Amino acid sequence: MPLPARYGRWGPILAPAVLIMLIIHFFRADFGSATTQDVIEPAPGLTIESSNQTDLRTGHVPPSCPMLTGIDDVFVVIKTGITEAQDKVPVHLRTTLRCIPHKIIVSDYEEEIAGVRTFDVFRNVSDTLKQSSGDFALYNRARTGGRAALTSQDHVKVANGPSGMMDNPGWKLDKWKFLPMIQTARHAQPDAKWFVFLEADTYPIWPNLLGWLSHFNPEDRLYLGNQMQIGSNLFAHGGSGFALSHAAIHSVADFHALHVEEWEKITDREWAGDCVLGMALAAAGVPLTWSWPHVTTQSVWEQDMLHEAFAKQPWCYAPFTFHHMTPADVDRFYAFEQQWFAEVGHQFRIIYLTHIANELTQTNSSVLTYSDVFQKLIRPTLAHHLDNWDNFANEGDDKEDYKGPQTPATLAACADYCAANTECIQYRLTADFRCTTSKAVLRGKPQPGTQSGTMLWRVDAAVGQMEHCSKAAWVTA
Repeated sequence: MPLPARYGRWGPILAPAVLIMLIIHFFRADFGSATTQDVIEPAPGLTIESSNQTDLRTGHVPPSCPMLTGIDDVFVVIKTGITEAQDKVPVHLRTTLRCIPHKIIVSDYEEEIAGVRTFDVFRNVSDTLKQSSGDFALYNRARTGGRAALTSQDHVKVANGPSGMMDNPGWKLDKWKFLPMIQTARHAQPDAKWFVFLEADTYPIWPNLLGWLSHFNPEDRLYLGNQMQIGSNLFAHGGSGFALSHAAIHSVADFHALHVEEWEKITDREWAGDCVLGMALAAAGVPLTWSWPHVTTQSVWEQDMLHEAFAKQPWCYAPFTFHHMTPADVDRFYAFEQQWFAEVGHQFRIIYLTHIANELTQTNSSVLTYSDVFQKLIRPTLAHHLDNWDNFANEGDDKEDYKGPQTPATLAACADYCAANTECIQYRLTADFRCTTSKAVLRGKPQPGTQSGTMLWRVDAAVGQMEHCSKAAWVTA
């Protein structure tokens, strides 16, 4: 209905005023100050629910959960074990898994974790194998005596060598979980379009995953993961997380069911269970789609986001997982992620209102890219100098080819050495006074006795030369 002529002169004044009021109504301050806390502490300012309200049997999720379009088509499998489950799984149940309707936690020991019961992944493995293989010693002890049967050796942290952690009982048992895990997942949710496999120290970003999977057809035989190779065998790294399409999991599960004893012998011979699974998928006619940098072996604090690898620069790609994330890391990144997506939601509403008033084109993206993670989380936490901190600047760390200042070096001498190299951005002085440098920019982690430094002006110069990500990049083939 047209306004009377006497009110027409108020239109140009009232329309901008109303728009400003609506924008203020939807606006929230950004989270800059929340991202400057130390990585070993959760970010302040966000309440993280302490109870797991998801019912695994019905698939219901808490009413406070955001809408994740396509998540009902995904079945999530978390692989863990008795020596780590109680420490690493609870944080996921109240953060990254809280809003996931269809999931299962498979383990080598059935127990309650924060109100959720784990599933014995070896339940349908033959007793003959369990009794004959020494790798099942931990499993057999736990099945008989529960957690009281664990020894101090079961909890010892050992170095990860060229053939894994062969002195760790839980690690030796873990390789046997992969193929039974596939059967368990297929049996639990046979109609799922996608099956996503994660470990207890893997952090998933669900909106990014759903955006990535939308580029594929689940009826194609697809195996998506971070490419690794042992000998001639190409496979997806288990700790990075990987996804199988509906067609792929049925193909490999059917194939394995026909050749169980043969693959038990293969598993016994090999040392990495994710490699064995990759071999079985290849034998079943399911090739690997190289998926780095969506999935990665590093934690968010150790990931080089500025430099190319595997012919791809991560900057505009959307990460799906980070690996080697401690419970504190999970809390920390979850707070960041939730606030980032909340902020993007408000920006969408502001842009929508602006579009109504001015017919502008919406250009923002609801996908979290590496550039967002770096600029909003990593960059604000960098400092010129940090004591008892390791930024993993390890170029020149080889004692036989050491090129830094002669020991004993000082941090000032190390900084001068870095400054003289135009490609150097970070440097560190180890406890034994060795100066090492790097052109990568990593947040790093606490390390007593190590000092770290960053050429912040070079960081900002490097970021200034990076591409502006108008849209997310995806691995689609």
